[in-house]
Amino acid sequence: MKFQLAINLERLDNSSDMRDVARHTLEMVQMADQAGFRIAWAAEHHALEMTIAPNPFQILTWWASHTDNIRLGTAVAVAAYWHPINLASEAAMTDLISGGRLEFGIGSGAYQREFDRMHPGLKQSDAYKYMHEMLPALKALWAGDYEHKGEFWSFPTSTSVPKPLQQPHPPIWVAARSPITFDYAIKNNCNVMSWPLTRPFAEAELYKTLLDDAVAANPDSNRPSFALMRHTALYDDAAGRDAAIRSIQTVLGQFENLFRNLGDVDNGFPKQIPLDELTEREQYNAAMLEENLMFGFPETVIAKLKSYQALGVDEFIYYASMGLGQQQQKRSLELFCTEVMPAFA
Repeated sequence: MKFQLAINLERLDNSSDMRDVARHTLEMVQMADQAGFRIAWAAEHHALEMTIAPNPFQILTWWASHTDNIRLGTAVAVAAYWHPINLASEAAMTDLISGGRLEFGIGSGAYQREFDRMHPGLKQSDAYKYMHEMLPALKALWAGDYEHKGEFWSFPTSTSVPKPLQQPHPPIWVAARSPITFDYAIKNNCNVMSWPLTRPFAEAELYKTLLDDAVAANPDSNRPSFALMRHTALYDDAAGRDAAIRSIQTVLGQFENLFRNLGDVDNGFPKQIPLDELTEREQYNAAMLEENLMFGFPETVIAKLKSYQALGVDEFIYYASMGLGQQQQKRSLELFCTEVMPAFA
């Protein structure tokens, strides 16, 4: 099993200095680079302090100048927020500047709140259609001159300038949870990343079944690499465990606000839905969170990862951003690098 890191520049309130947040994020990526993580992922989100990522390529270019080996990826570029020429060229420039280290992840987008601002009138449930039109256009632009006449974009003959350093293009990843997206990824020879949120192991089993079904239905396509993401926190004692649970509950309360599109966001900070309003949803229960997420002492995390490995997960994405204090985040990653990764060497 190989390992990847997903980390955001993150503020839960305005008490955090953005310079400290940026420095901490970079230091976490550098730790992962030194430990042998294969990929570090940057997201794309807009007008939300909990995920500060208006342009993932800018973040990756910054990380590239301070790391040596780790590959750098978008998880994910939101297709509906970009023009194909712009997206192709930004990705290619990042691949060039990073020395051919780009992993290109593309997806549909997460929150209706963002669509209401970035692409008014578009329903999140329809955004996958933009990704389906975008990806073939990107491949064509990376290859050379190309004219596009589609449902969402049209432009005369153009090309990506510059071209990607990796040929014919960087590895492509698709964020998938639904059958139609798994099928699209396989048909287009893309790798797959999935996120079961806070749901139990059975959700990962479902994604693996969808992947296997899509592979079986497309025998002429290559089998992709399958990566699965989980919020991750390792700790030394019960106090560390309690801090991790409190932090993830706070973040999930903010996620709930965004998923419900309540519009209760003050200057970029989503209001947390109180936990007593979430008690009917078992995935917010402390014991369930500890069981379902990649939380635990090192030996517990090793056992959980071996279950995912046996399922057929090729690469595990360590999701570090979850409201945990910076020193606790670093201690968690340190334990993962020194105590967990050697078990999978």
